Amino acid sequence: MTTAVTDDVVIIGAGPAGLTAALELQRRTGLRPLVFEADSQVGGIAKTVEYRGNRMDLGGHRFFSKSDWVMNWWQEILPVEATPAGEDAPLELGYQRGRRSFEPARAHGRTDGMLVRQRLSRILYGRKFYDYPLTLSPTTLLNLGVGRTCAIGASYALARLRPRTPEVTLEDFLVNRFGTRLYRTFFSSYTEKVWGVSCDRISAEWGAQRIKGLSVSRALSHALRSLLPRRWTLAQRGVETSLIERFLYPRLGPGQMWEAVAARVVAGGGAVHLGHRVVGIHRSGTRVTGVDVQDGGGRTLRHVPCRELVSTMPIGDLVAQLEPGTAALAAIARALPHRDFMTAGLLLKRLTTPGASGSPSGMPADNWIYVQEEDVRLGRIQIFNNWSPYMVRDPATIWLGLEYFCQAGDGRWNMGDAAFLSFAAAELERIGFADRRDVLDGTVVRVPKAYPAYFGEYRHIGQLRGWLDGFENVFPVGRNGMHRYNNQDHSMLAARAAIDCIAAGSRDKAAIWAVNTEEDYHEERSGDAAAVTDPA
Repeated sequence: MTTAVTDDVVIIGAGPAGLTAALELQRRTGLRPLVFEADSQVGGIAKTVEYRGNRMDLGGHRFFSKSDWVMNWWQEILPVEATPAGEDAPLELGYQRGRRSFEPARAHGRTDGMLVRQRLSRILYGRKFYDYPLTLSPTTLLNLGVGRTCAIGASYALARLRPRTPEVTLEDFLVNRFGTRLYRTFFSSYTEKVWGVSCDRISAEWGAQRIKGLSVSRALSHALRSLLPRRWTLAQRGVETSLIERFLYPRLGPGQMWEAVAARVVAGGGAVHLGHRVVGIHRSGTRVTGVDVQDGGGRTLRHVPCRELVSTMPIGDLVAQLEPGTAALAAIARALPHRDFMTAGLLLKRLTTPGASGSPSGMPADNWIYVQEEDVRLGRIQIFNNWSPYMVRDPATIWLGLEYFCQAGDGRWNMGDAAFLSFAAAELERIGFADRRDVLDGTVVRVPKAYPAYFGEYRHIGQLRGWLDGFENVFPVGRNGMHRYNNQDHSMLAARAAIDCIAAGSRDKAAIWAVNTEEDYHEERSGDAAAVTDPA
């Protein structure tokens, strides 16, 4: 097939990576982005789902980054709306290498910006609450008891004296940082609930990207620093991501950010096509020349020529559509593992949460609660009221997201919506959080391939990357596009690196793959190829 010369860049997917790439392409080149998104709305897993005036955040998306560029990028799209006290004075935000003063948007009559939110998340284990991440607070010590605390301390000391080497599995990674007793208490069963396999079958690289430098010693250091007086600020550069205490959040959920970005792309002359799926990729040698796009109804198939291709589709699907010449590569692409995700949105009159007796409605102050109870399949509870009060239509009600991790086609995934909502309400009642008779309404959201997994054929991911890097104008970015468990800021940084390549005419994609890697960790593993168990 012959194709005309074009300045169009096809971008597959309208999540954080795809839309960042589109806007940066417009800002820095004369090329036009054509974004094709299979879903009916933008945002990917960072979209906001609306149900009868109530809004859901799929997985919980804090807007905080150690990158100056990302923080400035977000705040340019949606300014900070007000100070924590609700004042209209300028708000000083410190992060990375400096401070900047931002005018709250309310001072200019706007109410579409970012709120500053206080983070609170806890673990429910043995029907008791523990800080998340774990701290050696009086509550933690009381819950564990003297005997168990001493055993955990001794186990941690032994792990420091005799670390597992080399670190091959996630179990190795966690035991080395927390000790065997703490690992078995708080990590092993919950990780199996999330991923469906035990920690000794998951690559240690997952820990390097998601837990990073967090350990018992780091948590102790953070706890001691938190006792010191400090000025209110977002200056948390030296803090591990899992320990961040404050973050920005769009008043209508994360999708508000990406809807605003999509609007800018369209206003700048680009295109964002919703309900359109790329079903075929054409290439000539090592260059992609165009894609075949099908609309949501499957009625129309059209060919779209392109100069460059930025892809956030699952990397296995991308490889399959590029038709590798070897059966081995095709087999790896087909078998790359993912974990799927379901949320039951439940609207309630009240809760019966243990320890929330001070609240008339029984609603705790948490953003989310990790459920590490073995007698339920529930993984995490989001309390959307506490992310933003504007997520809830009626402030007298409580709007929850009950999160489950599963595989498409299994028993939970195939439940009818009514049956699944009943199942979720029963589990909420079992752990003492609610009376199912107080449930007013509910909805179910299913997200296939929500989390790229680090086991099975993942061990051969380097072969797929190497083959894709041979294409001159193909740039895989984003969580599924790279099969890497990125936060949204990591996905944005990978997208920026891709546009760096396109703007400079470079075909060296090393900077894309370098985003969200722990260099020291990988060096410790003698050159092995290359953001606590938080599934968001």
